[in-house]
Amino acid sequence: MAMAGILLLLLGFFAANFNPTAAQVGVCYGMLGNNLPNAREVIDLYRSNNIRRMRLYDPNSQALQALRGSNIELILGVPNSELPNLANPSGAQSWVQRNVVPYWPSVRIRYIAVGNEVRPVNDETSWLAQYVLPALVNVFNAVRSAGLENQIKVSIAIDMTLIGVSFPPSAGAFRGEIRSYLDPIIGHLAWARTPLLANIYTYFSYADNPRDISLQYATFTSPSPVVWDQGRGYQNLFDAMLDSLYSALEKAGQGGLEVVVSESGWPSAGGFGTSVDNAATYLSNLIRHAGGGTPKRPGRAIETYLFAMFDENQKPGPEIEKHFGLFSPNKQPKYQLRFGGGRVGDINASYNATFSLKADM
Repeated sequence: MAMAGILLLLLGFFAANFNPTAAQVGVCYGMLGNNLPNAREVIDLYRSNNIRRMRLYDPNSQALQALRGSNIELILGVPNSELPNLANPSGAQSWVQRNVVPYWPSVRIRYIAVGNEVRPVNDETSWLAQYVLPALVNVFNAVRSAGLENQIKVSIAIDMTLIGVSFPPSAGAFRGEIRSYLDPIIGHLAWARTPLLANIYTYFSYADNPRDISLQYATFTSPSPVVWDQGRGYQNLFDAMLDSLYSALEKAGQGGLEVVVSESGWPSAGGFGTSVDNAATYLSNLIRHAGGGTPKRPGRAIETYLFAMFDENQKPGPEIEKHFGLFSPNKQPKYQLRFGGGRVGDINASYNATFSLKADM
């Protein structure tokens, strides 16, 4: 067969196996390990496995340089420690000029996440709450001053502890004591037409309450709906949690706000309900599920970022925090996940086969 014919067959094979929803599921790139590959190797690993979106928790210059020309879309994080500085307009302008402008457009920054999981009441991060809204607005203004407001959206990342009522999903509501903190923030996001970023983990809900929450419900493997709410059947906990957030936004007067799931994952070791099998089941099912929406918002793909690229041996907190990686630090995949049609770890072999065929002709 002629070279052109074989290459067309190969391209057809890749196209037939390409899942655009899976390709749009991103992976968070955490760096809290002393044994991780360098940034260039990591970006190559994203590309070779067709992972097209990334969340980066701080403007690491090596990672940003390695991302140039990669076509990977990025959530760029502002570390919580930077929030007081960015609450000053000049600090925000300087941050954007230093960490955004020099890299755009060769780095496809999709969102800037101004802080992560700041909890305004009874938490070690509570002292930072006063800075989140001014930092958010100042970074937005700095991005607008750079002429990039139509390309880069500026948001914040919350966790589900801000929800006071989550069951049933239609009753979802934010905690009363955090409304004065959150309402102006989501009001700004709605005005700016920017999604709210939310970290959603069914694992922690399951581990905290295995009596009432089954492993099947938490890992997308329940054969039938477990919860019925206003005529909607919930077959998995992820949908129920996300719909409770949608309900909370409605009750706060911002029902039109979109949500991006900026973290979700399952640890493979270190605690109750952790195993490679459970993690693989959750992650593979979440990748497939992200294209279908929730019972409250059916048919609307859920932009989702898996946590995380690597096991991070210096991550603080309980032991489970060190075991969320899709890859081991030696770059070997822990699971067979499909991003855009190829299993993690298989796509390099496919491309190498293509190039080998081409070289032999």
